[in-house]
Amino acid sequence: MSISKNTNIAVVIPSYRVKAFILDVISRIGADISKIYVVDDCCPEKSGAYVTEHCLDPRVEVIWHTTNKGVGGAVLSGYAAAIKDDMDIMVKIDGDGQMDPALIPCFVGPILAGAADYTKGNRFFNPEDVVSMPKIRIFGNAGLSFLTKFSSGYWSIFDPTNGYTAIHRDAAVLLPFDKLSLRYFFETDILFRLNTVRAVVRDIPMRAHYGDEVSGLKIKKIFFEFLTKNIRNFMKRIFYNYYLRDMSISSFELPAGLFLLTWGLVFGAFWWFNSLHTGTYASAGTVMLAALPIILGIQLLLSFLSYDIQSEPGKSGATSLHVLTSNIPPGNP
Repeated sequence: MSISKNTNIAVVIPSYRVKAFILDVISRIGADISKIYVVDDCCPEKSGAYVTEHCLDPRVEVIWHTTNKGVGGAVLSGYAAAIKDDMDIMVKIDGDGQMDPALIPCFVGPILAGAADYTKGNRFFNPEDVVSMPKIRIFGNAGLSFLTKFSSGYWSIFDPTNGYTAIHRDAAVLLPFDKLSLRYFFETDILFRLNTVRAVVRDIPMRAHYGDEVSGLKIKKIFFEFLTKNIRNFMKRIFYNYYLRDMSISSFELPAGLFLLTWGLVFGAFWWFNSLHTGTYASAGTVMLAALPIILGIQLLLSFLSYDIQSEPGKSGATSLHVLTSNIPPGNP
C-alpha cells in the first residue's frame, strides 16, 4: 500500500532506555514519511544525544524532556510538534524494535481512506501469532481489553495497551492534552477521550517481535490502577453520552435496570436469611417479588448494553470525524 505524496505523515518515537535499538528502528522507516520525532524522555542513556550524533537522516528531530513524563507525555510532545509542523497524520511506534515500521502504510491506509480517525495495533487477530506471546501478556491483555470495552465504548477493538497507533490531526487537536494520563494508561485513556468526540477507531492486525528488550509494563502492578481508572472513565462516558450530550430510551434503561436488579437482590437476600433464621419457607408471592425485579433488571441492562455496542462510533459505517469536519465550509460555526 502506497502513501500519497500530498500527505504529510510524521512518526513519533518515545525514547527511554532504547539506545541499543533506536537507530535500527529509524533506518527502517520508509521514505514516504515526512518527519520523525524522537522524544528523549529524560533518558538515562541519553538516547537523544546518541541519535543526534549518529543519525544522518534529515527528517529526524529530537525533542528533549528535562523530566521523565512517561510514554504518554512523550507521545503528546511529538503530537504537538507534528501539529505545529502541519503534519496530517501522526504514527507512534516504540523505539525498542517490537513494532515493524514496514506496517506504517497499513495503519495510515484506513485514515487516508476516510474509514478511521485513529488506528491501533491488535496482536491477537491471528491465533497463531498469540502462541509466541508471553502467557502473562495474553491473560493480562485479555482482562484489560474487556475493561476497556466498557470504559471506552469501542466494543470492536482489542489489545488496548498496544502502542502502535496512528491518528489524524483533526482528531488529535480535539484531545485534551492536559487531561490525558501520561504513563501506561495513556493508550486506554486516549480511547475514552476519542469516544467523547465520536472519532472512528479501527484495529490493525499485526505481529509483535519479542527480543532482548525489557518491557516496563507489569500486568500485576498496574491491573488495579487500570481497574479503577476504567471504572472512572466508564461512569464519565455514560454521563456524557447518555445524559449530558444526548438522551435516549437507554438513558432510562440503565438506572431502571440497576434499581430493579439491586432491589431484587437485596429483597431476596433479606427473606432468604429470614427463612434460614426462622426455619420457614418464603411464600410464592415473596419469591416472585424478588425474582421478577431481578429478571426485569437483567433484561433492561442487556438492552442498554446492546444499544451501547451498536452506538460505537463508526459501527454503522459512519464517516470518520476528519472527513466530516473537512466538509464544513470555512467560517461556519
